[in-house]
Amino acid sequence: MDRRLPSWAIVLLSTTGLVAFWWISSVTIFANVGSGDTKAIPTPWQVIQEYGTIGWEFYVTHFSVTLNEALQGYLWGNGVALVLAAMVMVLPKLEGAVMQLAVISYCIPIVAIGPLLVLIFEVPKKGEPSGTAIFIAALSVFFTTVVGSLLGLHAADKSSLDVVHVYGGNAFTQLRKVRVISAMPAVLTALQIAVPAAFLGAVLGEYFGKVETGVATAMIIAQQQLNSPRVWGIALASGAIALTLYLLVGLLTRLATPWAKGAEA
Repeated sequence: MDRRLPSWAIVLLSTTGLVAFWWISSVTIFANVGSGDTKAIPTPWQVIQEYGTIGWEFYVTHFSVTLNEALQGYLWGNGVALVLAAMVMVLPKLEGAVMQLAVISYCIPIVAIGPLLVLIFEVPKKGEPSGTAIFIAALSVFFTTVVGSLLGLHAADKSSLDVVHVYGGNAFTQLRKVRVISAMPAVLTALQIAVPAAFLGAVLGEYFGKVETGVATAMIIAQQQLNSPRVWGIALASGAIALTLYLLVGLLTRLATPWAKGAEA
């Protein structure tokens, strides 16, 4: 008899435990930690009260800008990565250069290029997306998607590739007929991982300044005002949005590639 708890019960118990630990720590260990009358770690109830005080319009205003930046960066970064990965399959000699480019993009310190990007891109108007944030969001997803896509494309069945070759198909035909289908689970998994990375990249891009609206701007203002419940509220909302989008892409992955789990199409 299987006594294992269902997944929803495990998630519920874990969440309840974390909230309880947070609440107890806030009123005991960290009760006197903070500046003046402001507690560094507020209770969950204080964060909920702050949600009601500031209203949903505040979050819609700031998060809509950051999500716009994350979406554009997500599309640009993943789009370039997928195109380069496909080009490698057609022109194998490019693989070394593409991998070097991916590694360089992963190793570049964001704090080093951030100030340069602020000088390159125009200062956005209030409510408009930041070019710096879009670029860093794209940079944040590029490496993962390139590596995941190349691994998936290289994992294509050799026999199927040989059949296409025997019937006169070239590398591009092999890519269309065999490699793309074989690589879909790996590519979609890379795209799923890229979702929170793009959101985080957009937030980091906003931290470099010259942005009047966005998640990072809202958090900076809350920090300057020593409003810890709002800081925690923004952080929790960011995590919830990133997790929701991650799970949605994961659901799309399972629906689009049922054979990856052994399910029937």
